[in-house]
Amino acid sequence: MLYVAIGLFALAAVFGLLNLKNWAVAKHPPRPVVYSHGLFAATGLVLLLVHTLRQPAQALTTSLIFFILAALGGFFLFYRDINGKVGPLGVAILHGLLAVTGFIILLAAVL
Repeated sequence: MLYVAIGLFALAAVFGLLNLKNWAVAKHPPRPVVYSHGLFAATGLVLLLVHTLRQPAQALTTSLIFFILAALGGFFLFYRDINGKVGPLGVAILHGLLAVTGFIILLAAVL
């Protein structure tokens, strides 16, 4: 289950980079890219949550916390986007850094 979560988070990261690329040139990212990013990340988060609840481990819990914080930032950015507003750069950067940190901790715990 953790390997699937890692794969989903990796896919979410690719779509997140595509979102960032579009956002950096002041374009709204295509909806399929935005939705795919969220779907892959949310599915990976649920799998990580289920695994961590079944088999608690400190590193997995820490990774989960980082991903939950990243998800909160992602929800905020998505909310701003659907209202036609650009999310603050600081929130976007923090969102990515939290997700990358959670991903690295998850990789270290599994591999």
